[in-house]
Amino acid sequence: MARSGSAARSGKPAGRPSGKAVRTKKQKRRRRLKAFTAGVVGLVLLLGVFIGVVYATTEVPDPSSVQNAQTTVVYYADGTTEMARLGVDGGNRTNVSLTEVSEPARNAILAAENRDFYSDPGISFTGIVRAAWNNLTGGSTQGGSTITQQYVKNAFLTADQTFSRKFQELFLSIKLDNNYSKNEILENYLNTIYFGRGAYGIESAANTFFGVPAAQLTPQQGAVLAVLVRSPSSNDPETNPEGAQSRWGLVLDAMVDEGWLTQADRDASVYPTVRPRTGTNLGIPSGPEGFAVQRAIAELEAKGYDEQQIRAGGLRITTTVDKRAQDAAGSAVASVMDGEPEGLREALVAIDPHNGAVRAYYGGPVSTGDGAIDYAQAQRQPGSSVKPYVLATALEDGISVTARRDGSSPQEFPDRPGLPVSNSGGASCGSCTLMEAMTKSLNTTYYGLAYEVGAEKVRGNILEATGLPETWPQGTPMAGRTTLADPETGNTGGSIGIGQYEMRPIDQAHGFATFANGGVEHEPYFVARVTDSEGAVLLEYGGDSGDQVFTQDVASDVTYGLTEVASSSRRALDGGREVASKTGTQGLNTRDNSDAWMVGYTPSLSTAVWMGNDSPSQPIKNVSGAIIYGSGLPGAIWQEFMNTVLEGTPEEDLPNRPVIKGDTGEGVPAPAPAPVPVPQPEAPAPTQPEPEAPTQQQTTDETDGTEGETGGQTGGQTGGQTGGQTGGQTGGQTGGQTGGQTGGQTGGQTGGQTGGLAGGQTGPPVSGGQPADPEDEGQPTG
Repeated sequence: MARSGSAARSGKPAGRPSGKAVRTKKQKRRRRLKAFTAGVVGLVLLLGVFIGVVYATTEVPDPSSVQNAQTTVVYYADGTTEMARLGVDGGNRTNVSLTEVSEPARNAILAAENRDFYSDPGISFTGIVRAAWNNLTGGSTQGGSTITQQYVKNAFLTADQTFSRKFQELFLSIKLDNNYSKNEILENYLNTIYFGRGAYGIESAANTFFGVPAAQLTPQQGAVLAVLVRSPSSNDPETNPEGAQSRWGLVLDAMVDEGWLTQADRDASVYPTVRPRTGTNLGIPSGPEGFAVQRAIAELEAKGYDEQQIRAGGLRITTTVDKRAQDAAGSAVASVMDGEPEGLREALVAIDPHNGAVRAYYGGPVSTGDGAIDYAQAQRQPGSSVKPYVLATALEDGISVTARRDGSSPQEFPDRPGLPVSNSGGASCGSCTLMEAMTKSLNTTYYGLAYEVGAEKVRGNILEATGLPETWPQGTPMAGRTTLADPETGNTGGSIGIGQYEMRPIDQAHGFATFANGGVEHEPYFVARVTDSEGAVLLEYGGDSGDQVFTQDVASDVTYGLTEVASSSRRALDGGREVASKTGTQGLNTRDNSDAWMVGYTPSLSTAVWMGNDSPSQPIKNVSGAIIYGSGLPGAIWQEFMNTVLEGTPEEDLPNRPVIKGDTGEGVPAPAPAPVPVPQPEAPAPTQPEPEAPTQQQTTDETDGTEGETGGQTGGQTGGQTGGQTGGQTGGQTGGQTGGQTGGQTGGQTGGQTGGLAGGQTGPPVSGGQPADPEDEGQPTG
């Protein structure tokens, strides 16, 4: 019989193959299922063995031996010099037994934190799963813990926000729940909670907030304390009455749901009277460094650390603040402001451009208690100190620092009809380069430039350079309003070019740091390292990776465009150290100013100084009653601080020529060169005594020094001396005998009297050797 197919080719008989039988599809599926089941069972057994071993070896410390509150220490950047100790060892604490806590107060805590406390196994499986998922995806690691877990975390574990710590929390909680009664766990928990205002434990909280022992707490009072457990500071009824009362009502509703409060009692409930805060500062220094400590705490809270962990977790927090720089900030303010009006307010922020680390932070002399206001966060109009961002936007459009624009004054612009923009001190330049206009701080040039390149583009660049959000955050005076825009309309116009829209001192230090760092922006930060009390590292941070918001060429040319401001304002640094800077003054009206700024940087340090009053409607004047300008008192503080901090550090070069060439915008031609005078026979000089050299009190600094030197010193001294002698000589050379007489008489009298009076007397007097610089608006900017 013939063979066919594979059987014939193989030489084997057709039909049933030799050896093992071929498995059917059903058999194959069954085999795979058995293998999978065996694998799962094996994994479960291994997991069970692992859990059993870990559980058996997990030791639960005796609650009575636990140090419930450990002092957190805050250090300067060197990691050894203490800045603050948060709280006192042991805190404000009185431990009580559970029977000494009223049942309504206990129920209120359970209603807010863990309603199933008496029936759960000590852990929340959903909370653990959520923590694992968030840890893998980078989400929040907070929330969902039982009271047992919270107690374990606060009493036995570190503040590390990781899954491994959550894993430890799981086993400790289960074992604690097995080894101790629910009442014992609840008692210890109530004695370890931090309720805010320095109160640890429910007994201290009852006395702090209501002046009664815990045994006398009512359901309504207990609900107030229950709200504080999750976030003591943000839920304090004194600082957040609306939020605290809203959450208080939810706790009472939960008590009704659990049968712990009748509906009638709920309906009759009235929010209880809470005692006012006392003067305690909870370990935060009362001096300027206290503001830096507060910023560090807020930064950790934003990273997920709760208030109990920060204030009672025994943390060791190393900040970015340099002790020498911080001391220099306070010293500069104190020395410059000695004898000046007490109503003046100052702020100074210094940032490392390379990574955003805040090296010095001065928000005011008092950081705690009455009158404590952090002026480094004050939202004030920056005046001309905003002009570098306008220049950066123009450079992006191909308009170089050597491009010329009309800086004549006054001028009207299409987006503010009937409201002309003027340069201060009568300065005017029909064809100045953008660098010259920056040095002279010509408002008309930079208002027009902002309008030309687009106000919204300028706004976008400022937001990127400074990290400002689209709207002001909650907790600020302008919360919810659009940043860098008119607060009423939300629109941004050409006025952004002369600093109409509010910024904060920390924003300006941040934005100028972006220029100093080649256009790379880093978010400012205060916390560099966190360890627990045993030295285990919980957090190590060296700043974000940075965003390139300007090209290096743009940042380089902005820096180049700012290199002559300090010297023209007589705020050059010691030893001729190169620095880029900009003054700023915000006009209150045609006579007075409300805010004055000096902002500048080297490649390694960006510093912003602001000065003003508590109210922007009040004029700022020095002890002599003269108007304060950016290069005056603020400039003196900035100069002294920078000289002190940079002393002994390597000098760093700044750009000495522009990179971007040309003008793609609406330029104006260069002015025609002045005619060369024809030499004439020399006329005899009039005989007169040599005038005395001017004193510093007779000089002014109009338009960052340029206009003031002409109107004050040159107009007074040179107008008198040179106008008399040189006017006679040059007038004689140029115009002959008549020119010599006219030049001598008119130049000597008019130049000496008018120039001396207008330039020397009309210009603001100098106080304490600090020049004034009416370089900015001197008018409402609209």
